[in-house]
Amino acid sequence: MRFGILGETRAWRDDGAEVPLGGPARRALLTLLLVRPGEVVSADRLGDEIDPDGALSAHALQSQVSRLRTALGSEAAIERAGAGYRIVVPPDDVDACRFERLAQDGRAALRDGDAERAVTLLRDALELWRGPALADIAEGETAQAAAVRLEEQRLGALEGRIEAELRLGENRVPELRELVGRHPLRERPAALLMRALAAEGGQAEALVVFEATRRRLADDLGADPSAELTALHRELLSADPSPSPAAPPVPLTAFVGRDDEVAEVADLLRVARLVTLIGPGGVGKTRLSVQVAGAVTDEVCFVELASLRDGAGLPQALLGALGLRENGLHLGSGAQTPLDRLITALSDRVLLLVLDNCEHVVDDAAALAARLLATCPRLRVLATSREPLGVIGEHLMQVRPLDAQAAVRLFTDRAQAVQRGFTADPELVRRICAALDDLPLAIELAAARLRTLHVGDLAARLDDRLGVTARGSRGVDDRHRTLRAVVAWSWDLLPEPEQRAARRFAVFAGGATAESAVRVCDTDPDTLESLLDKSLLEFTGGRYRMLETIRAYAAERLDASREGEPVRCAHARHLLELVRTADPHLRRAEQLEWLPVLAAEHGDLLAAVRWAVEAQDVETALDLIAAASHYLWIRGASASIAAQATALLDVIGDEPAGRGEEYVMCVLSAASGRPVWQRHRVPAAKALTAAWSGTEPGRYPVVLLMWMMRNAGDGDAHGAFALVASQCERPDPWVRAAARYVSGFGPLGEGDTTSAERVFASAVEGFRSLGDRWGTALALDSLAGLAGTRGDRATALALTDEALALTERLGALEDSADLLVNRGDHLLAHDAAAARADYEKAAGLARRAGSATCLAAALRGLGDIALSAGDPAEASRRYDEALERLDPHWIKSAGNRVRTLAGLGRVAEARGDHTEARARYREAAESAAAVMGTATPESLRAMGLPETVVETVSAG
Repeated sequence: MRFGILGETRAWRDDGAEVPLGGPARRALLTLLLVRPGEVVSADRLGDEIDPDGALSAHALQSQVSRLRTALGSEAAIERAGAGYRIVVPPDDVDACRFERLAQDGRAALRDGDAERAVTLLRDALELWRGPALADIAEGETAQAAAVRLEEQRLGALEGRIEAELRLGENRVPELRELVGRHPLRERPAALLMRALAAEGGQAEALVVFEATRRRLADDLGADPSAELTALHRELLSADPSPSPAAPPVPLTAFVGRDDEVAEVADLLRVARLVTLIGPGGVGKTRLSVQVAGAVTDEVCFVELASLRDGAGLPQALLGALGLRENGLHLGSGAQTPLDRLITALSDRVLLLVLDNCEHVVDDAAALAARLLATCPRLRVLATSREPLGVIGEHLMQVRPLDAQAAVRLFTDRAQAVQRGFTADPELVRRICAALDDLPLAIELAAARLRTLHVGDLAARLDDRLGVTARGSRGVDDRHRTLRAVVAWSWDLLPEPEQRAARRFAVFAGGATAESAVRVCDTDPDTLESLLDKSLLEFTGGRYRMLETIRAYAAERLDASREGEPVRCAHARHLLELVRTADPHLRRAEQLEWLPVLAAEHGDLLAAVRWAVEAQDVETALDLIAAASHYLWIRGASASIAAQATALLDVIGDEPAGRGEEYVMCVLSAASGRPVWQRHRVPAAKALTAAWSGTEPGRYPVVLLMWMMRNAGDGDAHGAFALVASQCERPDPWVRAAARYVSGFGPLGEGDTTSAERVFASAVEGFRSLGDRWGTALALDSLAGLAGTRGDRATALALTDEALALTERLGALEDSADLLVNRGDHLLAHDAAAARADYEKAAGLARRAGSATCLAAALRGLGDIALSAGDPAEASRRYDEALERLDPHWIKSAGNRVRTLAGLGRVAEARGDHTEARARYREAAESAAAVMGTATPESLRAMGLPETVVETVSAG
């Protein structure tokens, strides 16, 4: 017989039939006996817990026992023992006992690292529960203690099962959120949720969970988090947010031949800093470079240049491959160019940079490689090209066709992939490979045809097509013609629907998802699969791609078909629909889901913008730039469309009728060039005012913050402030939060920190309620600064930590460096060692991000450390280095410039040069006034400036 007390008390015979137990008293009696089967429970305790009012006499209890014996029959014995009773059943026949055993075994398996077994045991244990433990007995010391013990074990088993599932890679975030909500004072589910969120990249959310748990423990229990939870918090804070460089593509087929060449190139790179693999298209340069990249021990960054239209986008392509933003969340890094950022990022980094397919941008690639090698002494470059780069110190390696034996092996390998059990006369295979000049790509295209052709028919068709005769040595041009002929031959064998889809696919610069390819190419999935089978397309990383040699031929066929413009227009419209769909999600919690989607389409987005501008399709170009601006800003890639935006402004001149807001977005996108900004700032201001002054809001809310930040550094700061701050009552919650964030700088500039803090806090809540990590980070940064100003170091650090986690999650490396400097500033007066660590880490991140401005801020902090340590010479050196890197035209540089000048004033004071000190303090005050429009003592203190500067201003 089996018994259940994990829920209502029930009993079942071995055949599954349920035993009728009778009324509540009898169920309660059985429950108490089953809590510890085999142990005696005194009659007094049974009576008291079955009927706390004392109405159950000894005789009545004996009567209930007798009736229960009758109900259970001979399968379970209830015995009288001394002054009490016990039930004699095997413990494993009671669900509570079986649960405790399984839970204990599950915990042991988890401790031993056997997550799969732990999951099985704990799931089995939890499935025994049908409701609250001991549901048929509400009161009594024995029952309550047993119920509490079992419920605690149940919760522990649930946590253990979730932990084991997390170890197996399962997503349990929703279940953990619900569990933490039900048990807010329990630290284990909070820790599990933090780890689960961090594993999915949600470090910011994980830190928010810690802060909420910490506050609840303090408020409800007056206690601090445990050492384990605190250690986890530190672990998450210290996690390295550095992005990983782009890895070489993962080959889908085996590498055949060229082992000696791999070793030769790897050896050459040990002594040479620039090696270029040269050879005709299809000879295998890219594949060889991938194998070499896998053989070296240095960090590798693989940059595919085939999709670039011209060399102007080379620096941006390298920044993207390195995982770096072109600018920070605060709208950019002033006048610093992408090349400047690259030099800063690579100046001290041991890295092999692979530049693949340089031939169409060879001059720009050569200039860039030469500059980087000259300024980054630990960098090495491996390039692939059809011609040399022509840089001094370049080592060339000619990549030749496969040798005869390797060519036959490659053909056979690829043939067996499409025709199981493929065998052929080796001489026939050798003749086919010789006809294809032993070019790997040509061999792969031909072998793919064996799905439908016999090898003899394939050889005959190649003979006809290529005019195969006995050949001697053949040059590069001949081989290129051979490859082109093979591509054309394979193309001509396609039915018309497949040819149409293949030539239309050429418009995709970075490949396409199946859905995108079907829509733009006006085809169907089966056609794409057929092109994949015939090696005209590849499929990797969830996207279809086309080898550049084939894509170039397909583009020619597209232009020849006169479908080029309509298909490119369809491509641009498809990208416009995508960015429009994504735009509102970028202001919500879903931004982390949509950013990777748009990042995958980044190359195609740039291609669509370029086509629209060149085709002078002003409407489509403006719409694309406007709709993509929020994505580009968050990603830090606004500069990638600056050239196209500038060219578009040249086409449209003044504001286009009815497209005022789009025009403003275009101006902001082109504004990295100061002449463009100076020319268009006034008409753009009028257009933006017209778009956002009426009862209906504009279409692109992000323009408000972009406009404010651009004008704050170099424009009409007061006018921009008034326009944005006036939007505080708009119905759109994101617009309200953004307007409140901006309006907080009004009272801050007047020294009213209380009002400023209230407004910034409102902005934080607004952004946080929407799940917008980017906006939340901006507002938290301002709140942290105010907390630090009033001396509330703990709050300043907590707010900065939260903002830091948010920027790291967004991949905003530069902004993470900026926040680390801020955290160091909060720590400086109390923990110099921790402050130094933050400044040094910030300097490292700034170098990796290529941000001279953030590096300057970190150097200023290290100068402060040196000054506080009594080393004015070192402090002066650090301050001077910082001033060299600070950009006077960028708003984020202004505060650090003021603090750096103040630091130099303190250095002068330490040397006894009071005249120099006063001059530096005055310069700092004037810089502060230029930023805030005034330099009152209150406003200077709000900026966190030392009292020496404040006193200088007060003294006149």
